[in-house]
Order: sequence, then C-alpha cells, then structure tokens
Amino acid sequence: MGLVEQEELTSIVLPAAFFARPAERVAPELVGCLLVRQRGDGSRLWGVIVETEAYCQSEPACHGYRRRSASNATLFGPPGRFYVYLTYGVHHCVNVVTGRPEWANGVLLRAAELPGEPERRAAGPGLLARRFGIDRGHDGAAVEALRGLWLAPRPPALALAADDLMQTERIGISQGRELPWRWYLRRSRAVSRRAAGDRPPPRLHLS
Repeated sequence: MGLVEQEELTSIVLPAAFFARPAERVAPELVGCLLVRQRGDGSRLWGVIVETEAYCQSEPACHGYRRRSASNATLFGPPGRFYVYLTYGVHHCVNVVTGRPEWANGVLLRAAELPGEPERRAAGPGLLARRFGIDRGHDGAAVEALRGLWLAPRPPALALAADDLMQTERIGISQGRELPWRWYLRRSRAVSRRAAGDRPPPRLHLS
C-alpha cells in the first residue's frame, strides 16, 4: 500500500486533546488516521480509517439524545475513550468519545482499509469491528497503546487535498439524516457506501 513506510508511525498515539472537541470537527480529521491493534504475538494489525460519522446529544440519531443509561454511559464520559455497542444484536460498532464529559458526543468509525488485504474487508462498521476483534469488552477503554488499541495520526504520505474528502449525510439511520456529518476518503474503494454520482476509483491507489 505504501502508506506507512516505517513501523514506528503506528506507535504514535493521538493525544487526548485531539478528541476534546465537537464530534463534527474530529470526524473529518480522523479520516486518514490509523486504527491500530496490538496482537498477542507482539505484531500489530492496522488500517487506514476511510469513513467516519459524527453524533451529538443535541440530535435524535445520537444514542445519548434522550437520556443516559447503563449501555450508553461511556458516551457521556471523558473524551478519548472507545464506545462500543451492539447493533441488531449481531454487529459491534466502534466509536470514539469526543467533546466534553457529561455531554454525549462521539465519532463512529465506519470503514477502514488494511494493507495487503481485500479492499472491502472492513468496509462497514460491523466489518471493521470484526476484523480488529473489537467488542463490548473494549467499551470504555482509553485510546492508548497500553490498552492495546489506539489511533495513530494520519501519515505524511496520506496528506489530503481539498477534494479528497467527501462530506455527505449520514446513512443507516432514520432520524437526523439531514445533517451532513459523514466524511469519507474518495481515493479509497473501502468506503461502505459512496454518495450518489461519486464513482469509486478504478483501482486501489491510496498512496
């Protein structure tokens, strides 16, 4: 893939201050960043985040819109933690808590592209969680290397031009669809669903 020439780049962890901002600001900046999982054998599984969505307590699509509960408590916690929930009783979805404590705010990681693997292996939130082995056991875990699951900054090789990032309405929800809070990397074929009229690239060429 040519995105990360040195393994050291996956060791860098995004600072807590990065997440202490509104979800709609963090979400587009997470596109191109790396999701990294430390495996039991010492190796690292990593992928480029190519699609994100923002959610906020002020709008009805957010899990914390109506009230705080045992299942969504992490979303009200400090920023820089993973919020993992089960959808339809089958698929796990991975979010990162953003904003400030006591205000539900987060970014859903919708899709990732992994080097050397089929381009659509993690082209959707459920597929992403499955490939990285993320489940409810990771809910509330801090985004840090000590926990074995973290987010690394966007590699210099993946600097984005103005037209690389597509902003659209969110998908897979019934309320709040008018908010243009989904972003994806147009250069990637691992996006879960492209906007109408936006044709995928003819071949993989993220680098």
